[in-house]
Order: sequence, then C-alpha cells, then structure tokens
Amino acid sequence: MLITHTSALDDLAEEIRKAEYPLADHWYSVHETFRRWARRPGLRARLRDHLRGLSPEHEAEVIGRSRETTTHFAWCLLDREDDEFSFWLHEYKPQRDWRQGYADSIHNHRYHFCTTMLHGSYRQERYNATVDPDNGLITSVDLRRETVCHTGHSGVLLASEFHRIPSATDNTMTFLVKSRPVNRWSISFDPSTRTSHRHVPVETRLGELTERI
Repeated sequence: MLITHTSALDDLAEEIRKAEYPLADHWYSVHETFRRWARRPGLRARLRDHLRGLSPEHEAEVIGRSRETTTHFAWCLLDREDDEFSFWLHEYKPQRDWRQGYADSIHNHRYHFCTTMLHGSYRQERYNATVDPDNGLITSVDLRRETVCHTGHSGVLLASEFHRIPSATDNTMTFLVKSRPVNRWSISFDPSTRTSHRHVPVETRLGELTERI
C-alpha cells in the first residue's frame, strides 16, 4: 500500500520532487533543500498536525511501514513508490531500554539521509573505516570527530560514511529524509569485540531463499 496522505509534509515533498537530477547522486543538494525547510518555525507543530490529521486508513499504512530497532522506533510518514525518497520520524527509546545492536555500533547505511533534531539530543561519532576488499568487512576504524547534536541541529550522512550513536537523552526525536538504497547491504563494526558484520535486508533475500529450499 502507498502512503498518499502528506498534509503538512507536502511542501517539503514537492520541493524535493522539483529536482531535475537523480537525488541519490546529488544528496548534498537535497540536504540544502531539507535544511531550509527544517529551519522554518513550527516544525514540531507541523509534524504533530500531520499525525493528528491521519485517517484510520493512513494510520494503518504508517504502522505497517514502521519498525522497532534496538535503540528507537522508526515511523515511516511518507513512502510513495514513484518518489526517490521517504520521510521518517525516529523516536529514541530511553537509554535504559537500549539493547546492544546496530545504532550503537560503528556502521554505515544502504541509503543517504538528512536529519534534524526535533527535541532531545544524542552524541554522534563519525569514523574513517578500512574495509577489506576481499570480504567487504571492516578491519579497523579511526574516530574522525564527535558531536553532541541538540534540538534544531541538522545534518547529512552518505551511504559511504560511517558513524555511531552511543547515547541519547530521554525523549530524543529526529525527522529524516532518506534516499532509496544505493547499496545492497550495510556493514557494522563492534568496537568492543572488533568484529564486523554485513547486514542484508530480509526483503532482498527472497530469491536466495527460493534457491535454498
């Protein structure tokens, strides 16, 4: 099913759709559009109005596209098949409820994204990672910089970049624009065990499953 209810998010979606280039190839330009939009007053109120205006059908679509991770709830607010992007709201769990997993490891993503902090804060570390050309896994990492991102902060991360979010204050929430996947999988590195893993989304494995039966 497609999420077609956009309401308060329609202006951002329309601005991004106006781009006359492949979005994934020019993601910093998307970030400039996103950053200007996010700086307008009343962002939280606009998102709140969007959620309050959802019909029962659209509520079901949002719930169906959303998921829980070890550190946060990822709510998908907009995902149209013909768009080159999607909108997400990340609701971080209290730190005491975090389980060891992806977000607090050093990792990249299959997609590019832009994000803005709606409220709360988290500590973000960015890394240079050395990837083994034979197995595609991380062999070593070097901390590049560390930033505490507070309410109103906006940022961008490409699929080729590595980061880690080791901690967040309670009630932290972010709004994101994600590109379509540019990689088949992502990789992570556990700094405590110094082991690396490849993360392949289950929806891409159906063909492999069929062959293994």
